[in-house]
Amino acid sequence: MSKISAEQIKKLREMCGAGIMECRLALETAFAETNSASASQGKIVERALEIIKKKGMEVAEKKKERETKQGIIEAYTHCGGKVVSVVELLCETDFVARNEEFKALAHELAMQVAAMNPKNIKELLEQEYIRDPKKKTGDLLTEVIGKIRENIKVGRIARFELGE
Repeated sequence: MSKISAEQIKKLREMCGAGIMECRLALETAFAETNSASASQGKIVERALEIIKKKGMEVAEKKKERETKQGIIEAYTHCGGKVVSVVELLCETDFVARNEEFKALAHELAMQVAAMNPKNIKELLEQEYIRDPKKKTGDLLTEVIGKIRENIKVGRIARFELGE
């Protein structure tokens, strides 16, 4: 097996935000799975990203039943104050509720609600993500659960538009 360099691990971490050891293991697995003699570096990194994503989904599935009593409420104002959305994002601990990645997720979800006007949480999570139409908003939530390793749920959403 080829030696995985620190630069490769760093590049993968920048792409997905996973931990050092998780990136290393994913790269090693991807290298072993692909025909290492003929596989390009891009194919190995692409496969490593798939491995990390799958692992994140498995973590999210395991955490799904855990109780969420902490969190934040994020409000987003759009169109010069003519549209406002509010998202209640719940997590297990107040430590995670103060995490910058958790706060960024709440902000992204509030922007999604303002832009796409989902009628309920299920519809929100099934919508194409406004910043990357290749993935659903629910995928964004799953990715953060995989990184943070704690259950996260959308509690409530609301959207108000002037004159509506």
